[in-house]
Amino acid sequence: MTVAGSRIGWRTPTVVISCGCAIALLSFGPRSALGQFLTPLSLAGNWGRDVLSLALAIQNLLWGIGQPFAGAVADRFGAPRVLSIGALLYAAGLVLMAYATTPAVLHLSAGVLIGFGLSGCSFNLVIGALGKLLPASWRSFAFGAGTAAGSFGQFLFSPLARALIDAFDWQSALVVFSALMLFILPLSLAFSGHATDSGALSAPRSQSVTQALAEAFGHRSYVLLVLGFFTCGFQLAFITVHLPAYLMDRGLSAEVGAWTIGVIGLFNIMGCLLAARM
Repeated sequence: MTVAGSRIGWRTPTVVISCGCAIALLSFGPRSALGQFLTPLSLAGNWGRDVLSLALAIQNLLWGIGQPFAGAVADRFGAPRVLSIGALLYAAGLVLMAYATTPAVLHLSAGVLIGFGLSGCSFNLVIGALGKLLPASWRSFAFGAGTAAGSFGQFLFSPLARALIDAFDWQSALVVFSALMLFILPLSLAFSGHATDSGALSAPRSQSVTQALAEAFGHRSYVLLVLGFFTCGFQLAFITVHLPAYLMDRGLSAEVGAWTIGVIGLFNIMGCLLAARM
């Protein structure tokens, strides 16, 4: 891969990809570690596990619903603004989640705020920015590295959440995660450059939402990709949330659950990097 002709000021492909990977790691990490908070949060609120489960179901729905709108706003006003707003919503949701005293507040924080926050600052938005800023020779590597970085966030944050909960308490762990989300704001500046002519994607043509959906679902590869995300959703929305608590119910330690989720992320890194080379 050549760098010649693909520099955008200080925003070289290496810098842009590195910042994108860091954003992917930071945004996906806390989300994949929320299962560590299921038991302590439920005990503190004196409610069943179904309360947080519903909040995370709301989060996943809004995460998906918000992504097309976040992408449209990013195309119009630039990715840095959307990434920053998403990070602020994410951070606010984590703090409010830490001090939620009713199911409604938990649904608002862990569900609505984090859901819309993820749609604005997770790697789905970074992918679009990378496609515009990077030359074609860098894109496959960038997409694979960014997805692998999100998986590394899962590997890192799940054991980190457990360590923070044991060392302090679950509320402090959420506040620490909230503070880490603020690093996305300076990292987003790497995506404020304009596309170059060295293989970058051309400007999108004008089309309605209906036309865009018709084109997308008429493409076999897109349909297969969407179907593949059902597998990812099962892992993300079910296993990472409920497996740690289930293992504790079976008599295993909380650390076993944390590292189990981490190991899933570790092996997903290998798959992401392998896919990028195919």
